[in-house]
Amino acid sequence: MSSANAARLLIADDDPDMLAVYAVFFRNQGFDVRTAANGADALTEYCAWYPAAVLLDIEMPRLDGREVARAIRLVQTVPLPVLIAVTGLMSQSERDESMRAGFDHYFVKPVLMPIILAAINLGLAPS
Repeated sequence: MSSANAARLLIADDDPDMLAVYAVFFRNQGFDVRTAANGADALTEYCAWYPAAVLLDIEMPRLDGREVARAIRLVQTVPLPVLIAVTGLMSQSERDESMRAGFDHYFVKPVLMPIILAAINLGLAPS
């Protein structure tokens, strides 16, 4: 996929090592990737760039991933972006709260990157 046609993917995680791994993996899969190290920067980047998919950690400084997801859903871009939570939070109540915040998918770390990729691709596929 050429960079002009690459799907835009915003990744936000406060762990710099995870952020770097995500960025390399998804760039190698043909995505146009931007990153943010906290929720506030993720929301700012989203509103400036309107990516097709957003991968968010839940526990981040400044705004948590759920707050970012809620704010993104209020923007109501068309088409709606695919929102993916990747977090260390394992409880069903955490999952339920995240899905109510607007996430399309919820994965508990560690999760295999091809699983995240499949969820993003499924969400980006024409209906």
